[in-house]
Amino acid sequence: MYREFYGLTEKPFSKTPDPRYLFLSRGHREALARLQYAVEERELALLTGDIGCGKTTISRALMDAVGNDGCFCFIVNPRLSAVEFLRTVARSLGIAEPAAAKDELLRQLTEAVYRLEGEKRCPVIIIDEAQLIPDQEVFDEIRLLTNFQLDDRNLMSVILMGQPELRQILSEPAHEALRQRIAMHYHLQPLSLEETLEYVDFRVEVAGGPQGLFSPDAIRRIYELSGGVPRKINILATNALLVGFGKDSAWIDASLVEELRDEASLY
Repeated sequence: MYREFYGLTEKPFSKTPDPRYLFLSRGHREALARLQYAVEERELALLTGDIGCGKTTISRALMDAVGNDGCFCFIVNPRLSAVEFLRTVARSLGIAEPAAAKDELLRQLTEAVYRLEGEKRCPVIIIDEAQLIPDQEVFDEIRLLTNFQLDDRNLMSVILMGQPELRQILSEPAHEALRQRIAMHYHLQPLSLEETLEYVDFRVEVAGGPQGLFSPDAIRRIYELSGGVPRKINILATNALLVGFGKDSAWIDASLVEELRDEASLY
């Protein structure tokens, strides 16, 4: 369809976190650098941002940056009981059959963490959508994971990622002990207009398309409708390409994007 029409070899605004399409704005670069530091120091970190701002993309970039020095556990749905949470972590650390009893499960986790330390690898537990954690007991287990230590260093890094309300949740008195252990905080902002211009051009070029496929006015309108949120930019840009293809338009201008104004409120 529109790919051949616009000289694209693939979809430039796919929702999948393909590392080839990783665009690091100033905010994304800083967030990634801070998370890398948290892993190097084996600290507890907090990354927040609105829906679609790129938190998950940054976590994938972090995994690529750390490479084999890390043993990553991604928890993408944290609606778990405390034992379910620990069993999920255990599987990611190489425990084939996590115990059902908590005391035995903790023994298995301890052995796995020290085994990884002997291999010079850092366990990195990344909990996405952490604002959905259902109860205090799970937060307590997250805090207790940071107790894996030697005399001179921690043995594990834990990264909490979530929407802005996660900060409000953690500000509650019940989470004081966990909050005090968070060594790195960062809130990811949407892209600026200039960054949106660079972002759209970058993704088109990676997909094999021509420079200037989207006019500056078109990208400005995309920015206004999306608020600079990458996921919304992707949806608007894809739909603009479909509209342009339907109209046999050689490039995407602001008038084509304007046709998506009513749809944009649904994203």
